[in-house]
Amino acid sequence: MGGHGRSPAANCTFVQDFVLLGITDVRGLQLLLFMVLLVTYLLTLLGNLLIVILTLADRRLHTPMYYFLRHFSLLEMGFTSTVTPQMLVHLLTADKAISRARCFTQTGLYFILGTVETLLLAVMSADRYLAICRPLRYAAIMTPRARETLVLGCWGVSLLGLTGLCVWMFSLPFCGPHVLNHFFCDSTPLLELVCADTRLLQLVSFLMAMCTLVSAVLVTALSYGCIVHTVLHLPEAGGRCKAFSTCSSHILVVSLSYGSCIIMYLNPTQTGRLDLNKGIAFFNTMVSPLLNPFIYCLRNELVQKASRDLLMKGRGLSEKVFRV
Repeated sequence: MGGHGRSPAANCTFVQDFVLLGITDVRGLQLLLFMVLLVTYLLTLLGNLLIVILTLADRRLHTPMYYFLRHFSLLEMGFTSTVTPQMLVHLLTADKAISRARCFTQTGLYFILGTVETLLLAVMSADRYLAICRPLRYAAIMTPRARETLVLGCWGVSLLGLTGLCVWMFSLPFCGPHVLNHFFCDSTPLLELVCADTRLLQLVSFLMAMCTLVSAVLVTALSYGCIVHTVLHLPEAGGRCKAFSTCSSHILVVSLSYGSCIIMYLNPTQTGRLDLNKGIAFFNTMVSPLLNPFIYCLRNELVQKASRDLLMKGRGLSEKVFRV
């Protein structure tokens, strides 16, 4: 456990900023990585923004399923934006310093938004369960007020659970050295720099993370277990295919999100955990937010139709403008 063997007196130089080691020190690779991540980041923003626009503009997508998807896309944009812009600046300028305030803000936003996403994915699973297994009661249960309450509940649980932990961690004395073996201010390398006993903080953080993850996984597993049981008993093959097609995109996104977290927390060695956390964080912040819009759009005929209609409207509007 990082930091539990040192005392504040061990080094009286308190840290005012941190240095992020990043992914590579090779300048040529840094510039190449900058170009790749810049394109990835822009595509991520455009893809998720498209989902937000479609679910707002097209009345066919004014359903609870797409309401939750819209909020998930907004979260994805915020989640990747907590890390990627800072990383792009560091890759371009080779200046790896980050102030204490910006570092702590980045840490807090990363874990709060990530927790909201985890909980929202579980809510989306429960929504699919109600739609498929309780279709007659679905409209009465999943009212506009109910879905707003569920989204606010995800935010409330995340803020209540993590704000105290963040304040606790940020109030600890961070003494020299001030070098983080990461490309952003993750909690694991940060706690390695604390010159105080952090065992209790790490235990509480681990228990809260596991409670959140286990609860979300259980809700998702139970929801899809009931869905599979219901779908297999449908009389028509067409109905089974449609039901599985509706859920397949969400199952893939859930598997990527929960799977990466499970792998991280099941890793037994602290030495290897830093490198593992760095790899998982890179996937979660750079790759996953880019893939999710394509996963939801490519396998969803309604979203594809809405995209084509929006494109046709945009083309028609541009033709009118140029004619004038």
